[in-house]
Amino acid sequence: MNKRLQQFLAAENISQSKFAETLGVARAGVSHVLSGRNKPGFEFLDSLSRNYPDLSLEWLISGRGRMYKDNRQAESSRIIDSQEPNLFSAEVQQPDNKQINARDRKIVKVVLFYSDGTYQEIS
Repeated sequence: MNKRLQQFLAAENISQSKFAETLGVARAGVSHVLSGRNKPGFEFLDSLSRNYPDLSLEWLISGRGRMYKDNRQAESSRIIDSQEPNLFSAEVQQPDNKQINARDRKIVKVVLFYSDGTYQEIS
């Protein structure tokens, strides 16, 4: 992941210090992530996604896909970010006068949060 983060900084022509300032993290923290010494935690990735909404976190974390989201995805992420949802008080949407059979529902995504502050999305 550190190599992809270096690629992103080069593509955006951003110095490590400017990047750290934008994310609101210590320069040493960015340096440690870029060198591969440390892995970024949730706060780092969250700030990265809010400050650079066109960057694909899937690409950054796993190397799959492209560095940048297409315009449709980037715009929808800005809308979602502006709403600042609370993950622990999500509203459940009820169907309009329809009964849904439990067998018709399928799990779309699972997010695992690890004790070291990293996470993994499984689709």
